[in-house]
Amino acid sequence: MDRELTVMAVHAHPDDEVIATGGILARYADEGVRTVLVTCTNGEQGDGPGGVKPGEPGHDEAAVAERRLAELRESAAHLRIAHLETLGYRDSGMVGWQGNEHAQAFANVPVETAAARLGELMERYRPQVVVTYDENGGYGHPDHIQAHRIAVAAVEGTGIPDKLYYSAVSRERIRRLAELMRAGGVANEEFDLPDDFGTPDELITTVVDVAAYADDKMKALRAHASQGDTIFLLRLPEEAQRQVFAEEAFVRRMSRVAAPDREDDLFAGLRA
Repeated sequence: MDRELTVMAVHAHPDDEVIATGGILARYADEGVRTVLVTCTNGEQGDGPGGVKPGEPGHDEAAVAERRLAELRESAAHLRIAHLETLGYRDSGMVGWQGNEHAQAFANVPVETAAARLGELMERYRPQVVVTYDENGGYGHPDHIQAHRIAVAAVEGTGIPDKLYYSAVSRERIRRLAELMRAGGVANEEFDLPDDFGTPDELITTVVDVAAYADDKMKALRAHASQGDTIFLLRLPEEAQRQVFAEEAFVRRMSRVAAPDREDDLFAGLRA
């Protein structure tokens, strides 16, 4: 290739970068790949001090956003992300929240408007590989779905990336993790996921070994201390933590280069 190897991860909120892509970002950084993280919203609809939720007394959206962006910068440092770009859109909140109705909420921004801004970043960094969410945003979050839409539109509009991936969670690994948690005495309600959560394993094309970067991911998660739902993963039994952080899975949705049906590297077919 005649340009620097670059991966761009497109995420919705501060903290989303860690679970599904923190390992690849740290691993590829150590391998000399330029890593770019684009975070679309400021996370206003996250928890305030003491776990205060949006709409409850004491929830200050501006203060929450300021803290979450500071946590994002700390997380990015732990993952050795070379370039952090924030689009600054307003967090839409979970499905059914009042924040969904705000005119400036990310989910309500015209796709072509946000995609044009993301496309400018693709023009600047010229990533060979782009990673984002699937059509359902992983679990139906409006901002994740919007991030998917603008990433796909920017990839198609610029024609720059050679490969596009959707992050995935192996359904079989989720099942094994639930068994480990039950064996470790973790209450079922603390890991209450629908039976169809995750990606069927036969659809997963790429699994990257990031076990060596588990400590980096845990440090990055701890950086997002204001968000109790994220930190919950650090309270799992040790064996469950190893499973969660050992590998990251993806579904390859587009490739302009020849690549094997099953990969262990997002840059398969792109390395010299």
